[in-house]
Amino acid sequence: MPDDKQYEGVSVVKRANVFGEKCVSHTVIFADGTRKTLGVFLRGKLTIPSVVDEELEILAGHCSVRQKNGAEWTEYRAGDFFEVPRNSSIEVNVFETVEYICSFRD
Repeated sequence: MPDDKQYEGVSVVKRANVFGEKCVSHTVIFADGTRKTLGVFLRGKLTIPSVVDEELEILAGHCSVRQKNGAEWTEYRAGDFFEVPRNSSIEVNVFETVEYICSFRD
């Protein structure tokens, strides 16, 4: 059974993706060309744009998320997932530092 806490045989882009001062992530590229980012949302509020369809898995922490033009905030904790449609954005209110994995659905 594969180790779900570790990725094998990948490349990592050294330069971080930074959104303001509240989000830092690194891109991981798999042998088949798929990409994910591993990142952290720091406490506070931030807006994250999306160019492609994305799925975010929360590994640790606590936040609420509102989709672009959405009225409702939904809370997420470790083990939760949510999707972000392409050409959109999310607002994130981080209560406790969030570690996440973002999978891209090109």
